[in-house]
Amino acid sequence: MTTTMEYHNPVLLHPTVDGLNIKPDGIYVDVTFGGGGHSKEILSRLGPNGKLFAFDQDEDALANALPDERFTLINENFRFIKRFLRFHGVRGVDGILADLGVSSHQFDVAERGFSTRFDAELDMRMSQKNDLNAYRVVNEYDEQDLRRVFLDYGELKNAPVLARTIVEARENKVIKTTDELKEVLAKYLPERVRNKILAQIYQAIRIEVNQEMDVLKEFIEQSLEILNPGGRLSVISYHSLEDRLVKRFIKNGMFEGEPERDFYGNFSVPFKTIGKLIVPDDAEIKINNRARSAKLRIAEKR
Repeated sequence: MTTTMEYHNPVLLHPTVDGLNIKPDGIYVDVTFGGGGHSKEILSRLGPNGKLFAFDQDEDALANALPDERFTLINENFRFIKRFLRFHGVRGVDGILADLGVSSHQFDVAERGFSTRFDAELDMRMSQKNDLNAYRVVNEYDEQDLRRVFLDYGELKNAPVLARTIVEARENKVIKTTDELKEVLAKYLPERVRNKILAQIYQAIRIEVNQEMDVLKEFIEQSLEILNPGGRLSVISYHSLEDRLVKRFIKNGMFEGEPERDFYGNFSVPFKTIGKLIVPDDAEIKINNRARSAKLRIAEKR
């Protein structure tokens, strides 16, 4: 089992928890528990009657459960937030925190296959209960689906040629490991941008494996249902796809299109934006490299 020591510093710790505007006797949810850094900070601000529920689909995170009677850790994907809070008798909460993306711990455990630094089996599952893994995406998806994954989730302009190259290569032999995948795509990884392109390829496959965009949409829609009026949502995202969805829903209450306006051209939206976009300062990025692409948005339910 993994200990908290292997989980790195939580990103934007104080601004994210400050954004929740914690009431001592409120009910809060940390949907990305990980090493428990954000959860510890929330608990430190709660009184004896406050409650904190945390979600993490990764079995490794269970080792970090906090010994506090106000705290409950749920080993599930946060796309099921509403269902599992109801199971625990909770219908309304005062704040929800989400630190999206992959935890430092998941990147650092080589055999999980998330990191471009190590050779590992093609896995990339955030939960080992998942049927779909990176091996299946790379070896079983047809060319059109691979192209969609690289284009939509990696924003790679050469998605068609990457997809075709993989399909042609696996006709000779299956692609089992991350190094074998790098070998197959070697000619599209020029040295000066190699790490950047590899990161985009890995990101694309990982998002597909874990259905991250669908999960995020379901989570934000449910957050709106379970937040009490005046309740806060604090979300840290790490790439433009996530940030766009979060920003759009906070602004419009929908992911696509525009809200309907009344006769006077006004429209009402369910969230009110709190403050400006927050990004880490140089000092935090120096301590925690994972913070470099983090963006924090805070919203309040009207």
